Amino acid sequence: MDKILILEDEIGIRSFVSINLKREGYEVIEAGTGSEAIEKLDSETNISLALLDIMLPDMSGIDVCRYIREKYENMGVIMLTAKSQEDDKIEGFVAGADDYIIKPFSIKELLFRVSALIRRVKKDNDTRKSSILDIPPFSLDTNKRKLYKNGDVVDLTPTEFSIVKFLMLNASDSLSRDQILQEVWGSTELYDYKIVDVNIRRIRNKIEEDPSKPKYILTAWGYGYTFRRAD
Repeated sequence: MDKILILEDEIGIRSFVSINLKREGYEVIEAGTGSEAIEKLDSETNISLALLDIMLPDMSGIDVCRYIREKYENMGVIMLTAKSQEDDKIEGFVAGADDYIIKPFSIKELLFRVSALIRRVKKDNDTRKSSILDIPPFSLDTNKRKLYKNGDVVDLTPTEFSIVKFLMLNASDSLSRDQILQEVWGSTELYDYKIVDVNIRRIRNKIEEDPSKPKYILTAWGYGYTFRRAD
């Protein structure tokens, strides 16, 4: 049973989301403040995903998201908030969020996004098959869900890992934003291109010597991105 943390200070919304998640078979942990959420993150085990409100009485959900990324790199994060400005979305993605849902929301859409993200963050336990993809200076271990550059681990969020995996498996091919959305998020209708572009920017900041002049993840202008093989 997948375990989900809900951080939401409005009891009515938290109860409504919790009831619907439980109906889908999830185990739910509830928190009303950021400090309570951090306490439960550290005391509970095997949390697959966190739903985080941004506006909280003690600390921002963005701060909780940053805490998760520092300590629990394989946990999925969805921001759940009434804030709809473009800068707020980008701030959430830069902090390490995998997805962003604006209140008021459809519970059907929320359940779809939760299910899609949990599928992405689950580890592949089939260790019987070779799972190493080498494109120097990178090596991708799909079983451990790790990316290495020159032998050193590159810390990626679950969504970033899924994007890199898709790009590396199709190295030298130009992949459209629609293809990336469908492969990684499971839909081209519920998401816009900004979520792809922001995640690519984060990945470049982690793997490129000069992110402003990328050598590995190249832009196919007006279309998408290409993972460049070494010459």
